[in-house]
Amino acid sequence: MREAAALLDSVRERVGSVVVGQQELVDRLLMALICNGHVLIEGIPGIAKTLTVKVLAQALNADFSRVQFTPDLLPGDLLGTLLYQPTEGTFRTEKGPIFANVVLADEINRAPAKVQSALLEAMQEGQVTLGKESHDLPRPFLVMATQNPIEQEGTYELPEAQIDRFMFKLLVTYPTIAEEQEIMRRMAASAPVLDVEPVIGLNQIVQMRKLLDNVRCDQKIESYILRLVDATRHPANAGLDLAGYIRYGASPRATIYLLKGARARACLNQRDFIIPEDVKDVAVDILRHRIAINYRAEAAGMTSVKLVEQILAAVEIDSK
Repeated sequence: MREAAALLDSVRERVGSVVVGQQELVDRLLMALICNGHVLIEGIPGIAKTLTVKVLAQALNADFSRVQFTPDLLPGDLLGTLLYQPTEGTFRTEKGPIFANVVLADEINRAPAKVQSALLEAMQEGQVTLGKESHDLPRPFLVMATQNPIEQEGTYELPEAQIDRFMFKLLVTYPTIAEEQEIMRRMAASAPVLDVEPVIGLNQIVQMRKLLDNVRCDQKIESYILRLVDATRHPANAGLDLAGYIRYGASPRATIYLLKGARARACLNQRDFIIPEDVKDVAVDILRHRIAINYRAEAAGMTSVKLVEQILAAVEIDSK
């Protein structure tokens, strides 16, 4: 486990040689990679989201592609298509940009439902269907999607089934003054450094996924995870009067990702066992997009994040 953590630390350092700050974003991307998950990011333009994922792909020696989602994007623009070869009378498969290890889906909620459905199969099944044939995507495969706030013009609300496929939802904010000063110094140079040499290979990421199975989870931690997720559906079980704010709670996929995420955090911290802080650290980013609030909650200024924070404060580890 220490060897795996050391390799991940080397990736962090290599990305940090180009990207200033964004340590939490880098950590969440690494955790999603070794958990076979995906990441959804909401944030303003110009805060190095694209640069971060591009440099991370370079550090992993991974194939990277970026797709700009627009209202006129077609499924074939993302997945690929079949091209007819008139001289041979056959069809040739032309693969799209989805066939990469790391895919940046920029402004994902500007694309229509057909494109979202096409992406859903890739994220969930790790494959793409073109014509009558299915094609496996590279391993590992990570989608990092950015989205604009849904009140902006020209945006679509993502389908609930698709949102649930994202392991994490992150809110990326402005850098600190000190970080922005370093950004200014680096990027104002005539030839800023935007590329890095690989640190580890893709096979090592795949091997780390198997190592996570060896991270021990005490039965009390399992019970804690289950009660946290249950409290999003039945808050009264945790002594909370929040049922009037919730349309529906987190799905069983949240339970799975809480365990996986806690294991990944333990690995990053050179431990082969989970502690309660591992679960608490990932809980907001895993649960915030899996709890649907109603109009009453919005009128009261209640958000899904506030709900999760109240649940974390109310649900305790079983000491028995």
